[in-house]
Amino acid sequence: MKLPLQRTCALLVLVSLLVTLSAATAYDGRPKLIVIIVIDQFRGDYPERYRDRFVENGFRLFLDRGAAFVNCNFDYANTHTAPGHATLFTGAYTDGHGIGGNAWWDPERQGVVTSVSDASTKLVGAAGEGASPHNLRADTLGDELKLSTGGRSRVFAISLKDRSAVLPGGFAADGAYWIDHQTGAWITSSYYMKELPGWVRKLNQEKRAEKYWNQDWKDTSGKVLRTTAPQSGKGFYDIVGATPFANDYQFDFARELVAQEKLGAGPNTDLLAISLSANDILGHQIGPDAPEMAAMALALDRQLADFTSFLGRQLGLASVWIVLSADHGMAPLPAYASKLRLPAANFDAQALRARINKALATRLGPGEYVKHLEWPIAYLSEAAFAKANLKEADAEHAVAAALMKERYVHGVYTRSQLEEGELPPTAMGRKYAHSYSPYGGWYVMAVPAPFDVGYPTGGDHGTPYTYDTHVPLYFYGLAFRPGIYRTRCEPVDMVATLASLLRINAPSASTGRVLTEALAAAKEAAP
Repeated sequence: MKLPLQRTCALLVLVSLLVTLSAATAYDGRPKLIVIIVIDQFRGDYPERYRDRFVENGFRLFLDRGAAFVNCNFDYANTHTAPGHATLFTGAYTDGHGIGGNAWWDPERQGVVTSVSDASTKLVGAAGEGASPHNLRADTLGDELKLSTGGRSRVFAISLKDRSAVLPGGFAADGAYWIDHQTGAWITSSYYMKELPGWVRKLNQEKRAEKYWNQDWKDTSGKVLRTTAPQSGKGFYDIVGATPFANDYQFDFARELVAQEKLGAGPNTDLLAISLSANDILGHQIGPDAPEMAAMALALDRQLADFTSFLGRQLGLASVWIVLSADHGMAPLPAYASKLRLPAANFDAQALRARINKALATRLGPGEYVKHLEWPIAYLSEAAFAKANLKEADAEHAVAAALMKERYVHGVYTRSQLEEGELPPTAMGRKYAHSYSPYGGWYVMAVPAPFDVGYPTGGDHGTPYTYDTHVPLYFYGLAFRPGIYRTRCEPVDMVATLASLLRINAPSASTGRVLTEALAAAKEAAP
């Protein structure tokens, strides 16, 4: 039996539509919500260490059903928290976004300022100077999402640290929240709002932070690793923050935020950035190889599984993209590395500053020539050198010469060299070129000796070596082709990839590549 021509044409149109839909690429999918989870101080090799102990839907959500880039390295030297978060969300390095460290010397204010401190703002929910992204010299993925939707996409960022919330949120974020270090209460800045939303005030009034005091942190065998009993002079950040309870606290807040702000419920893609701080707070104390760090990773694995289950119930995982990365890695504890005969040592960077000032005073006359040392960057006093009739280039070379006499220093670059691009055409030279910042006045940047740590005890990061640059970069969602990818990539590739999938501009200074090898159905849809 022949079908009427009209019905035949309709069927052909329907078949054509179905074929088109079946061949559609990931670029056609718009998620309701993108969640980017940044683990502060989480090396790229950690998931490989503990993979056989992970549960379903935690890290294995990415490793088994996501696109996991396991050879991802920052291509710069200043591997600290603020630059790392700025890099991830702008898709640029310090020479593009400007954030050179967590803090630096400000010649105008004649004091140390943080990467996000802003004297024109006030804290909301606590007393004190507020914070803003005003030091960023590039916009973020959230900003581009806002621009592309006329401001209708919602963008939020949370962390225990102000810098880890403010910088990911960018200029146009609807809100960035962090905690009062003493009480654990959630706070923000007048840059975003005049007062806390009612739901945040309610959480603080309920004193949800208090339930994490006087708790025993136990490993999977039941052994008590730490207690959160109060200690004189220490607050929530220092005590609870160094345990998995801090991640529980952050994920609880994230759930409330998703529900109360109705993220993913509108017609436009929303963005939530969650920076988990506990790993970094603990890691500085005990290093990456202590049993407590393994216990922290396993606890986080279960917390991730619980949070992804929440997203599934709230929105459906088919409507969500989840990305996981880290802002930097971590050096092995010198005591641990030394046992393996590696040339590692702890040293006091502030004592080093005193030695440099003493040496310069002997040569140039009394003065505090190095005002601040945020290892491995030394910030200089322009006034002190002016009294000695030295201009910037000569002053920086004088400090560089003093630093080169230290056993902990393998090289030095001056601010002037970094600005002019006077660097060797090598992989290491490129890392330092990417580390240039216009902030901080006159400064010099040391090349630390591998495995040395600039604290008398404990561990640190902030070097160009793989233990600090190697981080995970994992994607989960219908847009991504599952697999373990060992091709080299960089954290700057994250926003380039997401922006391309969303069909929006990449951030203004973005230098990353689109990770096309991990995009679902891209080849199948090609003509």
